[in-house]
Amino acid sequence: MNEEVSLTREVIAIQIPSGDTITLPAGTPVVITQTLGGTYTVATSAGLARISSEDTDALGVNKEEVAAQQKEQEAIQDLPLEEQVWHQMKQVFDPEIPVDIVNLGLVYDCKLQAPEDGEEGTDVLVKMTLTAPGCGMGPVIAADAQARIMSLPEINNAEVELVWDPAWNQDMISEEGKMQLGMV
Repeated sequence: MNEEVSLTREVIAIQIPSGDTITLPAGTPVVITQTLGGTYTVATSAGLARISSEDTDALGVNKEEVAAQQKEQEAIQDLPLEEQVWHQMKQVFDPEIPVDIVNLGLVYDCKLQAPEDGEEGTDVLVKMTLTAPGCGMGPVIAADAQARIMSLPEINNAEVELVWDPAWNQDMISEEGKMQLGMV
């Protein structure tokens, strides 16, 4: 971490905190500042950006690290479905804070239900908030949570709704999250 690398190919990234899509050309020097939940936060000359796990090859990330993440996915497949969903949400991180959205206290509700049309599988509805209502990364973080949940084979549909009531505050951070942030 905090090592400078040059991108081996062009990469589409998300600018932090605006949430705007940007293109980083091949050869761009970046410093990997955070690797959590399968995404990479990098410092560029234009500021911070988040690079998807699909673009790890452009960063020169170790393939063994990617294989370890796949092995973790296999390990959770025998857990009850609700635990798998919560596990997936714990793999989603605010790119500016090294704590997952669950331990940050951003997830207010998670409901699993059979689809209304009688299809097989499960639908998931998540209500979550952000640390600040104006955060441009909100839709990106919500989409990450949705994609993580949808990666479970038993899930038909996942909806992640951003809500603002109650307003988030630091008291909502779990003990584990507070320990990770050095608040305890």
